[in-house]
Amino acid sequence: MRIDILTVVPDLLESPFNHSILQRAKDKGLVEINIHNIRDYSTKKHKNVDDYQYGGGAGMVLSIEPIAACIDSLMSQRKYDEVIYVTPDGEILNQGLCNQLALKGNIIILCGHYKGVDERVRELYITKEISIGTYVLSGGELAAAVLVDSVVRLLPGVLNDETSALTDSFQDNLLSPPVYTRPPEFRGMKVPDVLLSGDFNKINAYREEQAIQRTKERRPDLLDDFLNME
Repeated sequence: MRIDILTVVPDLLESPFNHSILQRAKDKGLVEINIHNIRDYSTKKHKNVDDYQYGGGAGMVLSIEPIAACIDSLMSQRKYDEVIYVTPDGEILNQGLCNQLALKGNIIILCGHYKGVDERVRELYITKEISIGTYVLSGGELAAAVLVDSVVRLLPGVLNDETSALTDSFQDNLLSPPVYTRPPEFRGMKVPDVLLSGDFNKINAYREEQAIQRTKERRPDLLDDFLNME
């Protein structure tokens, strides 16, 4: 998979992609992540990439010219499956959407900033708009990092245990059950006996029961979707 990210503050994305699972994915050649500074495509003397919005109002808007120049340059070199704009008014990111994006080959992600981007960018280029939650960040860079992490970890070969991602929360519209590790007892608190039994049928039944119970208590909105899948 190749991911190209367009931003006006590339330094914000240095750390998230250079550590842990994402770094290993890059080292294995499973994903290529490229950060593009939109300012490099500005033709203005001081590399400005924003301007006042028509009609007045507070806040600046990212101009269309440098964004278009960057996207056009990338598209002249290869075909892209999606051009994504991370924005508060986009489709809410969920596990199902992550699963879909993990099947793609080449993706562009545009990070908004200030009051957003010229609407014509969205009309001309954007194929999917994604939000990571009903709140506003200072820019789209952190949202892009969340999106990339949630997708890349699903690529075959990225995680050491291929089945790990399949048992994450939300994969089956349930939250994950509680998990334990050694020691078997800590300050009088014991690991449930069933997990120490070695009976994997009972263990799986216990985990499903706990997952349903936890979802019912914490995210009852997800439970209807799970029941409809059965």
